[in-house]
Amino acid sequence: MVVIGGGNAALVSAMSAHDQGAKVLVLERADRTFRGGNSRHTRNIRCVHQSADAYNTGAYPFEELWRDLCGVGTGPSDEHLAELTVRESETAPEWMTAHGALWQPPLAGTLHLGMTNRFFLGGGKALMNAYYRQLARRGVPVAYETTVERLCFEGDRCSSVLVRNGGQTHRIRARAVVCASGGFEANLDWLGRYWGDAARNYHIRGPRFNDGLVLQQLLDNGAAVAGEERGFHSVAVDARSPKFDGGIATRIDSIPFGVVLNRDAERFYDEGEDIWPKRYAIWGRNLAGQPDQIGYSFWDSKVQGRFLPPMYGVHRADTIGKVAAAMGLNPAAAEDTITGFNRAVPPDAAQRFDPTTLDGVATRDLLPVKSNWAQPLDTPPYYGIAMRPGITFTYMGVKVSSRARVQLQDDREFVNVFAAGEIMSGNVLSSGYLAGFGMTIGTVWGRIAGREAARYAL
Repeated sequence: MVVIGGGNAALVSAMSAHDQGAKVLVLERADRTFRGGNSRHTRNIRCVHQSADAYNTGAYPFEELWRDLCGVGTGPSDEHLAELTVRESETAPEWMTAHGALWQPPLAGTLHLGMTNRFFLGGGKALMNAYYRQLARRGVPVAYETTVERLCFEGDRCSSVLVRNGGQTHRIRARAVVCASGGFEANLDWLGRYWGDAARNYHIRGPRFNDGLVLQQLLDNGAAVAGEERGFHSVAVDARSPKFDGGIATRIDSIPFGVVLNRDAERFYDEGEDIWPKRYAIWGRNLAGQPDQIGYSFWDSKVQGRFLPPMYGVHRADTIGKVAAAMGLNPAAAEDTITGFNRAVPPDAAQRFDPTTLDGVATRDLLPVKSNWAQPLDTPPYYGIAMRPGITFTYMGVKVSSRARVQLQDDREFVNVFAAGEIMSGNVLSSGYLAGFGMTIGTVWGRIAGREAARYAL
Protein backbone atom coordinates (compact mmCIF):
# COMPACT_ATOMS: atom_id res chain seq x y z
CA MET A 1 0.00 0.00 0.00
CA VAL A 2 1.03 3.62 -0.57
CA VAL A 3 1.01 6.48 1.93
CA ILE A 4 1.13 9.94 0.37
CA GLY A 5 2.74 12.55 2.62
CA GLY A 6 5.60 12.85 5.06
CA GLY A 7 4.22 14.52 8.17
CA ASN A 8 2.70 13.17 11.36
CA ALA A 9 -0.51 11.75 9.87
CA ALA A 10 1.38 10.02 7.05
CA LEU A 11 4.04 8.46 9.27
CA VAL A 12 1.49 7.33 11.84
CA SER A 13 -0.52 5.79 8.98
CA ALA A 14 2.55 4.00 7.66
CA MET A 15 3.47 2.56 11.06
CA SER A 16 -0.12 1.63 11.84
CA ALA A 17 -0.36 -0.25 8.54
CA HIS A 18 2.98 -1.95 9.13
CA ASP A 19 1.76 -3.03 12.57
CA GLN A 20 -0.99 -4.90 10.74
CA GLY A 21 1.52 -6.66 8.50
CA ALA A 22 1.12 -4.54 5.36
CA LYS A 23 3.94 -3.74 2.96
CA VAL A 24 4.12 0.06 2.83
CA LEU A 25 5.73 2.72 0.64
CA VAL A 26 5.81 6.36 1.82
CA LEU A 27 5.91 9.17 -0.77
CA GLU A 28 7.35 12.43 0.61
CA ARG A 29 7.46 15.48 -1.65
CA ALA A 30 10.20 17.24 0.33
CA ASP A 31 13.83 16.23 0.57
CA ARG A 32 15.31 14.67 3.70
CA THR A 33 16.22 18.04 5.23
CA PHE A 34 12.71 19.48 5.03
CA ARG A 35 10.75 16.28 5.50
CA GLY A 36 7.89 16.26 7.97
CA GLY A 37 5.47 18.86 6.61
CA ASN A 38 3.74 21.12 9.11
CA SER A 39 4.40 18.59 11.86
CA ARG A 40 8.06 19.56 12.21
CA HIS A 41 6.91 22.99 13.40
CA THR A 42 4.71 21.63 16.20
CA ARG A 43 5.46 21.25 19.90
CA ASN A 44 2.67 19.28 21.55
CA ILE A 45 -0.47 17.18 21.31
CA ARG A 46 -3.77 17.57 23.18
CA CYS A 47 -5.18 14.32 24.58
CA VAL A 48 -7.64 12.99 27.12
CA HIS A 49 -5.99 11.65 30.31
CA GLN A 50 -7.42 10.68 33.65
CA SER A 51 -4.74 11.90 36.06
CA ALA A 52 -1.56 13.90 36.43
CA ASP A 53 1.70 12.22 35.47
CA ALA A 54 5.27 13.16 34.62
CA TYR A 55 4.10 15.03 31.52
CA ASN A 56 0.79 16.61 32.58
CA THR A 57 -0.10 18.62 35.67
CA GLY A 58 -3.64 17.26 36.10
CA ALA A 59 -6.48 15.21 34.71
CA TYR A 60 -8.13 16.19 31.43
CA PRO A 61 -11.17 13.93 31.03
CA PHE A 62 -13.22 13.42 27.90
CA GLU A 63 -15.93 15.84 29.04
CA GLU A 64 -13.49 18.69 29.43
CA LEU A 65 -11.72 18.25 26.10
CA TRP A 66 -15.07 17.83 24.40
CA ARG A 67 -16.32 21.03 26.02
CA ASP A 68 -13.17 22.88 24.93
CA LEU A 69 -13.54 21.63 21.36
CA CYS A 70 -17.20 22.64 21.22
CA GLY A 71 -16.29 26.05 22.62
CA VAL A 72 -14.01 27.17 19.78
CA GLY A 73 -15.42 28.63 16.59
CA THR A 74 -18.80 27.20 15.71
CA GLY A 75 -18.04 23.79 17.22
CA PRO A 76 -17.26 20.47 15.50
CA SER A 77 -18.21 19.93 11.87
CA ASP A 78 -19.33 16.32 12.37
CA GLU A 79 -20.07 15.58 16.02
CA HIS A 80 -19.78 11.81 15.57
CA LEU A 81 -16.31 12.01 14.02
CA ALA A 82 -15.23 14.73 16.44
CA GLU A 83 -16.32 12.63 19.42
CA LEU A 84 -14.46 9.66 17.99
CA THR A 85 -11.34 11.84 17.70
CA VAL A 86 -11.55 12.96 21.32
CA ARG A 87 -12.18 9.45 22.67
CA GLU A 88 -9.37 7.89 20.63
CA SER A 89 -6.95 10.60 21.77
CA GLU A 90 -6.68 8.95 25.19
CA THR A 91 -4.63 6.05 23.85
CA ALA A 92 -2.48 8.20 21.54
CA PRO A 93 0.43 8.99 23.94
CA GLU A 94 1.01 5.32 24.80
CA TRP A 95 0.95 4.39 21.11
CA MET A 96 3.28 7.26 20.24
CA THR A 97 5.74 6.26 22.97
CA ALA A 98 5.79 2.70 21.67
CA HIS A 99 6.62 4.06 18.22
CA GLY A 100 9.51 6.29 19.24
CA ALA A 101 8.05 9.49 20.74
CA LEU A 102 9.86 11.12 23.67
CA TRP A 103 8.28 13.64 26.04
CA GLN A 104 9.33 16.53 28.24
CA PRO A 105 7.88 17.72 31.57
CA PRO A 106 5.03 20.25 31.42
CA LEU A 107 5.92 23.88 30.80
CA ALA A 108 5.40 26.51 33.48
CA GLY A 109 4.28 30.09 32.92
CA THR A 110 1.32 31.58 31.11
CA LEU A 111 0.78 29.11 28.27
CA HIS A 112 -1.94 27.27 30.23
CA LEU A 113 -1.09 23.96 28.55
CA GLY A 114 0.51 21.93 31.32
CA MET A 115 -2.73 20.15 32.16
CA THR A 116 -4.13 19.69 28.66
CA ASN A 117 -1.17 19.04 26.35
CA ARG A 118 1.89 16.79 26.19
CA PHE A 119 5.07 18.35 24.82
CA PHE A 120 7.46 16.50 22.53
CA LEU A 121 11.05 16.38 23.73
CA GLY A 122 12.87 18.41 21.09
CA GLY A 123 9.63 19.55 19.42
CA GLY A 124 7.93 18.34 16.28
CA LYS A 125 11.15 18.01 14.29
CA ALA A 126 12.50 15.54 16.86
CA LEU A 127 9.23 13.61 16.80
CA MET A 128 9.30 13.36 13.01
CA ASN A 129 12.94 12.22 13.08
CA ALA A 130 12.03 9.54 15.64
CA TYR A 131 9.21 8.31 13.42
CA TYR A 132 11.45 8.25 10.35
CA ARG A 133 14.01 6.22 12.30
CA GLN A 134 11.23 3.85 13.28
CA LEU A 135 10.28 3.39 9.60
CA ALA A 136 13.91 2.72 8.71
CA ARG A 137 14.21 0.06 11.42
CA ARG A 138 11.08 -1.58 10.07
CA GLY A 139 12.40 -1.51 6.51
CA VAL A 140 9.62 0.79 5.28
CA PRO A 141 10.96 2.73 2.26
CA VAL A 142 10.49 6.48 1.93
CA ALA A 143 10.69 8.02 -1.55
CA TYR A 144 11.82 11.63 -1.06
CA GLU A 145 11.37 14.47 -3.56
CA THR A 146 8.49 12.53 -5.07
CA THR A 147 5.44 14.36 -6.36
CA VAL A 148 2.12 12.62 -6.93
CA GLU A 149 1.01 13.88 -10.30
CA ARG A 150 -2.08 11.75 -10.67
CA LEU A 151 -4.29 9.31 -8.83
CA CYS A 152 -5.56 6.84 -11.41
CA PHE A 153 -9.04 5.46 -10.77
CA GLU A 154 -11.06 2.58 -12.12
CA GLY A 155 -14.55 3.33 -10.89
CA ASP A 156 -14.48 3.67 -7.11
CA ARG A 157 -11.01 2.16 -6.77
CA CYS A 158 -7.60 3.81 -7.11
CA SER A 159 -5.63 1.44 -9.33
CA SER A 160 -2.29 3.25 -9.39
CA VAL A 161 -0.42 6.41 -8.50
CA LEU A 162 1.54 8.37 -11.10
CA VAL A 163 4.58 10.07 -9.53
CA ARG A 164 7.46 12.25 -10.65
CA ASN A 165 10.92 11.76 -9.15
CA GLY A 166 14.27 12.95 -10.47
CA GLY A 167 12.71 14.24 -13.68
CA GLN A 168 11.16 10.87 -14.48
CA THR A 169 7.58 9.66 -14.21
CA HIS A 170 6.72 6.32 -12.65
CA ARG A 171 3.51 4.38 -12.12
CA ILE A 172 3.04 2.70 -8.76
CA ARG A 173 0.33 0.09 -8.36
CA ALA A 174 -1.15 -0.14 -4.90
CA ARG A 175 -3.73 -2.25 -3.16
CA ALA A 176 -4.65 0.72 -0.96
CA VAL A 177 -3.77 4.41 -0.73
CA VAL A 178 -3.67 6.69 2.31
CA CYS A 179 -3.77 10.39 1.44
CA ALA A 180 -2.09 12.36 4.22
CA SER A 181 -0.52 15.18 2.23
CA GLY A 182 -1.93 18.26 3.98
CA GLY A 183 -4.20 21.04 2.84
CA PHE A 184 -3.91 23.75 0.20
CA GLU A 185 -2.69 26.68 2.31
CA ALA A 186 0.48 27.15 0.23
CA ASN A 187 -1.56 27.54 -2.97
CA LEU A 188 -2.17 31.28 -3.00
CA ASP A 189 -4.22 31.05 -6.19
CA TRP A 190 -6.58 28.58 -4.51
CA LEU A 191 -6.83 30.77 -1.39
CA GLY A 192 -7.51 33.68 -3.73
CA ARG A 193 -10.72 32.00 -4.93
CA TYR A 194 -12.22 32.77 -1.51
CA TRP A 195 -10.16 35.73 -0.27
CA GLY A 196 -9.27 37.60 -3.46
CA ASP A 197 -6.10 39.68 -3.57
CA ALA A 198 -5.89 39.63 0.23
CA ALA A 199 -4.38 36.13 -0.02
CA ARG A 200 -1.21 37.66 -1.46
CA ASN A 201 -0.53 39.21 1.94
CA TYR A 202 -0.83 35.95 3.87
CA HIS A 203 2.23 34.16 5.21
CA ILE A 204 2.31 30.36 5.11
CA ARG A 205 3.79 28.91 8.28
CA GLY A 206 4.51 25.50 6.75
CA PRO A 207 6.08 24.15 3.56
CA ARG A 208 5.32 25.45 0.11
CA PHE A 209 4.56 21.83 -0.87
CA ASN A 210 1.16 21.98 0.85
CA ASP A 211 -0.53 23.20 -2.31
CA GLY A 212 -3.49 20.82 -2.39
CA LEU A 213 -2.28 18.77 -5.36
CA VAL A 214 -3.55 15.46 -3.96
CA LEU A 215 -6.68 17.05 -2.52
CA GLN A 216 -7.54 18.46 -5.96
CA GLN A 217 -7.05 15.00 -7.50
CA LEU A 218 -9.53 13.51 -5.06
CA LEU A 219 -12.09 16.25 -5.63
CA ASP A 220 -11.73 15.94 -9.40
CA ASN A 221 -12.51 12.26 -9.08
CA GLY A 222 -15.73 12.75 -7.15
CA ALA A 223 -14.69 12.93 -3.51
CA ALA A 224 -17.20 14.62 -1.22
CA VAL A 225 -16.16 17.83 0.51
CA ALA A 226 -15.95 18.39 4.26
CA GLY A 227 -15.18 21.69 5.91
CA GLU A 228 -15.56 25.36 5.13
CA GLU A 229 -13.99 26.61 1.89
CA ARG A 230 -12.76 29.81 3.53
CA GLY A 231 -11.75 28.08 6.75
CA PHE A 232 -8.17 27.94 7.93
CA HIS A 233 -6.13 27.77 11.10
CA SER A 234 -4.06 30.92 11.27
CA VAL A 235 -2.25 33.03 13.82
CA ALA A 236 -0.58 36.42 13.98
CA VAL A 237 3.00 36.21 12.73
CA ASP A 238 5.81 38.73 12.40
CA ALA A 239 5.26 40.70 9.20
CA ARG A 240 9.00 40.34 8.50
CA SER A 241 8.92 36.54 8.60
CA PRO A 242 9.49 34.33 5.51
CA LYS A 243 6.61 33.94 3.11
CA PHE A 244 6.77 30.16 3.51
CA ASP A 245 7.98 27.77 6.21
CA GLY A 246 8.54 30.29 9.00
CA GLY A 247 7.04 27.85 11.46
CA ILE A 248 6.21 28.40 15.11
CA ALA A 249 9.11 30.80 15.77
CA THR A 250 7.43 33.61 13.81
CA ARG A 251 4.26 33.64 15.95
CA ILE A 252 3.53 36.80 17.96
CA ASP A 253 2.35 36.28 21.56
CA SER A 254 2.19 39.88 22.78
CA ILE A 255 -1.47 40.47 21.86
CA PRO A 256 -3.19 39.84 25.26
CA PHE A 257 -0.79 42.18 27.05
CA GLY A 258 -1.29 45.33 25.02
CA VAL A 259 -3.25 46.97 22.24
CA VAL A 260 -3.60 46.00 18.56
CA LEU A 261 -4.21 48.61 15.87
CA ASN A 262 -4.93 48.23 12.18
CA ARG A 263 -3.51 50.19 9.23
CA ASP A 264 -5.74 53.14 10.15
CA ALA A 265 -4.47 53.12 13.76
CA GLU A 266 -7.81 51.86 15.07
CA ARG A 267 -8.52 48.99 17.46
CA PHE A 268 -10.72 46.34 15.88
CA TYR A 269 -11.02 43.35 18.25
CA ASP A 270 -10.92 42.38 21.93
CA GLU A 271 -7.27 41.60 22.71
CA GLY A 272 -8.26 39.91 26.00
CA GLU A 273 -11.04 37.65 24.77
CA ASP A 274 -9.78 34.35 26.15
CA ILE A 275 -6.75 32.52 27.47
CA TRP A 276 -4.00 31.62 25.04
CA PRO A 277 -4.75 28.04 23.90
CA LYS A 278 -8.30 28.88 22.82
CA ARG A 279 -7.75 32.43 21.66
CA TYR A 280 -4.48 32.63 19.77
CA ALA A 281 -5.74 31.02 16.55
CA ILE A 282 -8.39 33.69 15.93
CA TRP A 283 -5.86 36.43 15.31
CA GLY A 284 -4.74 35.31 11.89
CA ARG A 285 -8.35 35.46 10.74
CA ASN A 286 -8.79 38.85 12.45
CA LEU A 287 -5.82 40.29 10.58
CA ALA A 288 -6.99 38.73 7.31
CA GLY A 289 -10.12 40.89 7.53
CA GLN A 290 -8.29 44.18 8.09
CA PRO A 291 -7.17 46.72 5.45
CA ASP A 292 -3.98 45.48 3.78
CA GLN A 293 -4.13 42.42 6.08
CA ILE A 294 -1.79 43.98 8.62
CA GLY A 295 -1.94 44.85 12.31
CA TYR A 296 0.32 46.46 14.89
CA SER A 297 0.79 45.22 18.45
CA PHE A 298 1.83 47.77 21.10
CA TRP A 299 2.81 47.18 24.74
CA ASP A 300 4.84 48.89 27.45
CA SER A 301 7.64 47.94 29.83
CA LYS A 302 5.21 46.74 32.55
CA VAL A 303 4.48 43.59 30.57
CA GLN A 304 7.69 43.23 28.60
CA GLY A 305 9.07 39.74 29.23
CA ARG A 306 5.74 38.10 30.04
CA PHE A 307 5.57 36.32 26.67
CA LEU A 308 7.90 34.66 24.19
CA PRO A 309 10.04 37.35 22.53
CA PRO A 310 9.55 37.88 18.78
CA MET A 311 12.22 36.14 16.76
CA TYR A 312 13.27 39.19 14.76
CA GLY A 313 13.27 41.69 17.60
CA VAL A 314 10.86 44.56 18.26
CA HIS A 315 10.56 48.31 17.73
CA ARG A 316 11.37 50.20 20.94
CA ALA A 317 11.13 53.90 21.78
CA ASP A 318 10.29 56.32 24.58
CA THR A 319 6.92 57.32 23.03
CA ILE A 320 4.07 55.47 21.32
CA GLY A 321 4.37 57.84 18.38
CA LYS A 322 8.00 56.94 17.74
CA VAL A 323 7.21 53.22 17.85
CA ALA A 324 4.32 53.77 15.42
CA ALA A 325 6.48 55.80 13.06
CA ALA A 326 9.14 53.08 13.02
CA MET A 327 6.49 50.63 11.80
CA GLY A 328 5.10 53.00 9.16
CA LEU A 329 1.95 53.84 11.13
CA ASN A 330 0.57 57.37 11.61
CA PRO A 331 2.17 58.50 14.91
CA ALA A 332 -0.49 61.02 15.96
CA ALA A 333 -3.36 58.64 15.17
CA ALA A 334 -1.73 55.79 17.09
CA GLU A 335 -1.12 58.03 20.12
CA ASP A 336 -4.74 59.26 20.07
CA THR A 337 -6.13 55.72 19.97
CA ILE A 338 -3.93 54.46 22.78
CA THR A 339 -4.63 57.55 24.89
CA GLY A 340 -8.34 56.79 24.53
CA PHE A 341 -7.70 53.18 25.48
CA ASN A 342 -5.77 54.25 28.59
CA ARG A 343 -8.68 56.40 29.75
CA ALA A 344 -10.98 53.36 29.56
CA VAL A 345 -8.82 51.18 31.84
CA PRO A 346 -10.15 50.93 35.44
CA PRO A 347 -8.02 52.71 38.08
CA ASP A 348 -7.40 49.50 40.05
CA ALA A 349 -6.20 47.55 36.99
CA ALA A 350 -2.65 47.12 38.27
CA GLN A 351 -3.80 45.55 41.54
CA ARG A 352 -6.18 43.12 39.82
CA PHE A 353 -3.97 42.15 36.88
CA ASP A 354 -3.29 38.39 36.71
CA PRO A 355 -1.74 37.03 33.48
CA THR A 356 -2.30 33.39 34.51
CA THR A 357 -6.09 33.46 34.35
CA LEU A 358 -9.06 35.38 32.97
CA ASP A 359 -8.74 38.26 35.42
CA GLY A 360 -11.83 40.23 34.37
CA VAL A 361 -9.88 43.50 34.25
CA ALA A 362 -11.84 45.11 31.42
CA THR A 363 -12.07 48.50 29.78
CA ARG A 364 -15.14 50.67 30.33
CA ASP A 365 -17.14 52.62 27.75
CA LEU A 366 -14.88 51.50 24.91
CA LEU A 367 -15.64 49.58 21.72
CA PRO A 368 -14.33 47.06 21.14
CA VAL A 369 -13.91 46.21 24.81
CA LYS A 370 -10.77 44.60 26.14
CA SER A 371 -12.35 42.05 28.45
CA ASN A 372 -9.28 40.83 30.38
CA TRP A 373 -5.79 42.06 31.24
CA ALA A 374 -6.60 45.70 30.45
CA GLN A 375 -3.59 47.76 31.50
CA PRO A 376 -2.77 51.32 30.48
CA LEU A 377 0.20 51.73 28.17
CA ASP A 378 1.88 54.38 30.30
CA THR A 379 5.32 53.12 31.26
CA PRO A 380 8.15 53.69 28.79
CA PRO A 381 9.94 52.35 26.94
CA TYR A 382 7.19 51.26 24.58
CA TYR A 383 7.34 48.37 22.16
CA GLY A 384 5.65 47.39 18.92
CA ILE A 385 5.65 44.89 16.10
CA ALA A 386 3.82 44.58 12.77
CA MET A 387 1.84 41.39 12.14
CA ARG A 388 0.40 39.45 9.21
CA PRO A 389 -1.94 36.44 9.04
CA GLY A 390 0.13 33.25 9.25
CA ILE A 391 -1.79 30.32 7.75
CA THR A 392 -1.08 26.92 9.27
CA PHE A 393 -3.56 24.72 7.43
CA THR A 394 -6.87 24.88 5.60
CA TYR A 395 -10.05 23.18 6.84
CA MET A 396 -11.70 22.25 3.58
CA GLY A 397 -10.83 18.71 2.62
CA VAL A 398 -12.39 15.37 1.81
CA LYS A 399 -15.22 13.76 3.71
CA VAL A 400 -14.38 10.47 5.42
CA SER A 401 -16.22 7.67 7.20
CA SER A 402 -15.45 6.55 10.73
CA ARG A 403 -12.99 4.10 9.14
CA ALA A 404 -11.19 6.95 7.33
CA ARG A 405 -12.44 5.89 3.90
CA VAL A 406 -12.83 8.85 1.53
CA GLN A 407 -16.49 9.43 0.69
CA LEU A 408 -17.92 10.11 -2.76
CA GLN A 409 -20.46 12.79 -3.64
CA ASP A 410 -23.14 10.16 -4.36
CA ASP A 411 -22.94 8.74 -0.80
CA ARG A 412 -20.74 5.86 -1.87
CA GLU A 413 -17.05 5.68 -0.93
CA PHE A 414 -13.76 4.82 -2.55
CA VAL A 415 -13.11 1.22 -1.64
CA ASN A 416 -9.35 1.56 -1.19
CA VAL A 417 -8.65 5.27 -0.60
CA PHE A 418 -8.27 6.57 2.94
CA ALA A 419 -7.33 9.96 4.38
CA ALA A 420 -5.75 11.30 7.56
CA GLY A 421 -4.56 14.63 8.93
CA GLU A 422 -5.12 18.06 7.50
CA ILE A 423 -6.57 16.78 4.24
CA MET A 424 -9.62 15.60 6.23
CA SER A 425 -9.53 17.92 9.28
CA GLY A 426 -12.68 19.66 8.04
CA ASN A 427 -14.64 16.63 9.24
CA VAL A 428 -13.73 17.64 12.80
CA LEU A 429 -12.95 21.37 12.81
CA SER A 430 -15.34 23.99 11.50
CA SER A 431 -13.58 27.17 12.64
CA GLY A 432 -11.39 28.14 15.53
CA TYR A 433 -8.69 25.92 16.96
CA LEU A 434 -7.33 24.34 20.13
CA ALA A 435 -3.57 24.31 20.59
CA GLY A 436 -2.18 20.86 19.83
CA PHE A 437 -5.37 19.48 18.32
CA GLY A 438 -4.02 19.28 14.77
CA MET A 439 -1.55 16.68 15.99
CA THR A 440 -4.44 14.93 17.73
CA ILE A 441 -6.36 14.67 14.46
CA GLY A 442 -3.28 13.47 12.58
CA THR A 443 -2.43 10.83 15.17
CA VAL A 444 -5.94 9.50 15.71
CA TRP A 445 -6.87 9.37 12.06
CA GLY A 446 -3.43 8.22 10.96
CA ARG A 447 -3.84 5.18 13.17
CA ILE A 448 -7.34 4.53 11.80
CA ALA A 449 -6.41 5.09 8.15
CA GLY A 450 -3.30 2.93 8.32
CA ARG A 451 -5.11 0.11 10.10
CA GLU A 452 -8.10 0.11 7.77
CA ALA A 453 -6.01 0.46 4.60
CA ALA A 454 -3.84 -2.46 5.68
CA ARG A 455 -6.87 -4.60 6.40
CA TYR A 456 -8.16 -3.89 2.90
CA ALA A 457 -4.77 -4.45 1.26
CA LEU A 458 -4.25 -7.76 3.03
